[in-house]
Amino acid sequence: MDFLKKHYEKILLGIVLIGLAVAFVFLPFKISAEKQQLQDLEASLTHPKTKMLTNADLTFADATLKRMETPLAVDFGPPNRLVNPKAWQQTHDNPPRLFPQEKTGPNTVVVTNITPLYLSITLDEVRPADAADPASTPKYIISVEKQAAAQRTQQRKRPYLCKVGEKNETFQLKEVGGAPDNPTNIVLVLSDGETVNVNKEKPFKRIDGYMASLYYEPQKKKWTDQRLGQPLNINGEDYKIVAISKDEVVLSAPNGKKWTLKSTAPPS
Repeated sequence: MDFLKKHYEKILLGIVLIGLAVAFVFLPFKISAEKQQLQDLEASLTHPKTKMLTNADLTFADATLKRMETPLAVDFGPPNRLVNPKAWQQTHDNPPRLFPQEKTGPNTVVVTNITPLYLSITLDEVRPADAADPASTPKYIISVEKQAAAQRTQQRKRPYLCKVGEKNETFQLKEVGGAPDNPTNIVLVLSDGETVNVNKEKPFKRIDGYMASLYYEPQKKKWTDQRLGQPLNINGEDYKIVAISKDEVVLSAPNGKKWTLKSTAPPS
C-alpha cells in the first residue's frame, strides 16, 4: 500500500501513456476504415445497383385499343338533347312550358287572317259652271281613299276639286262623257298609268295591298292588322313584314333571312 501511495502518480501517468500508445497504433486502422466507408457510400450514389428491366405489362393498353376498334354510338338527340337542347319559352304558366326547337321561332308564327286594302275613287259631286263667267267650266269633287298607304293621314278618304285636264298626285281628269253638268262617265288616268272610269253609281275600286293578323303560340302573342314594313318581336328578336299577298306573309330578319308563312284562312 505504501508503494501505491508513494508512486500512484507514476502509475497513472504510465496508464495514460499506454492508452496513448494503443490509440496511436489503432488510429491508422480507424482512418482507413472510415475512408473505405466513404468510398463505398460514394460508389453507391454514383453507380447504384439497378435491377434488370422486365417486360412491360401492356394488358390494359391492349384492352383499351381493342375497345377503340369498335365505334361508340352516342345519341345526343331525343330524349337526351345534349348538343341541341329544346328551347324554353316564357309562357303565362308557372313554371314555363317547354317547347321543342322546331315549334318556336318565326317559322311557327300562324297567319290567322289576311284582309285586302283597296284604292277607292268616287265621284261625289258636280259643280256646274258659273253662268256669269263665260270661261267657266264645271268642276268635279272626286274622292280618293288609299287604304294601303304607308301613313295613316294618307289612308283616309280625301276629296279633290278639279276640272278636265287637271292633274294631282293620284290621277289626271282626262275627259268627261255625256253632258258636262251631268256626266255619265268620267275618265281618269291614275299615277301608275292605268285608265279608269267613274260615275256616281259606279265608283272605281281595286286591291292595292293587304294587311294580316298573326299569332305566336309560345308567347301567346297576337298581332292584329299588320301592314307591310311593320316590325314583329319574336322571342326577343326583331323581324319585319316585307311582303303580304292574298294567301301568305313573308317575314325577314336583320341578316336578310326570310320566312314565308301561309295563311290558315281565306282572305276576308
